[in-house]
Amino acid sequence: MAGEVLARPFLATDDPAEAGGCDLVLFAVKSYGLEQAARMIAGNVKDDTVIIPLLNGVDITERLQGALPRGIFFYGTVYVSAFIESPGVIHQVSPAGRLIFGPAGGSVEQFRPIDALFQEAGITSELTPSSRTALWTKFIFICPAAGVTSLRQQPFGKVMDDPETRDLLTGLIGEVEQIALAKGIELPGDIVPATIAKVKQIPYETKTSMQLDFEKGRETEIDIFTGYIVRAGRELGIKTPLHDRVYKRA
Repeated sequence: MAGEVLARPFLATDDPAEAGGCDLVLFAVKSYGLEQAARMIAGNVKDDTVIIPLLNGVDITERLQGALPRGIFFYGTVYVSAFIESPGVIHQVSPAGRLIFGPAGGSVEQFRPIDALFQEAGITSELTPSSRTALWTKFIFICPAAGVTSLRQQPFGKVMDDPETRDLLTGLIGEVEQIALAKGIELPGDIVPATIAKVKQIPYETKTSMQLDFEKGRETEIDIFTGYIVRAGRELGIKTPLHDRVYKRA
């Protein structure tokens, strides 16, 4: 959706109890606030409530399954660059956004009305049985990028200008690919060079959100990025020396 949009929500509240039972719940919090958000919304969730997390981590759906007693759990991925300009004002930087989502298992056909709901709201969306692959395709980009830009305190352009840092980024992407394949995730054979090509297309001075959080002294999401790969590597018996190094220093 392009241009200026004024949204008038039917209800805006910090008390989910006011909303009653929900047919659809979108989680769009930071990862370190996920379990608290789940506890707050638990009373609104029914057996047939569809739950779509839009966080960057690849284990978010499983964490929600452990935190909520009921619901139909989806994998969700969103591509958008935006920030809170002031209370109630969201500034979208990227020219377009995209939402990819789908159930953790089974057919997608019964959920077509949700896709139609997004489309009618002007959201470019895709309901797919390959939503977990879509999630990892983004993660293999954003996890290494967040780690390198935060570690070096450099925007994307400077990361790619420096051969050493560029090689570090490439190596980190390769380690994520190893973990994904070990977990049975189907990724394109050219995912590493394709991801590097994606990085090259990003404007020179662009910073990752985790780098911005580091610079401002805020709590970061390093545990769902670098930390996750470190832990997964240990569980799977796969060495991740570059992620180990970034995790210790970032």
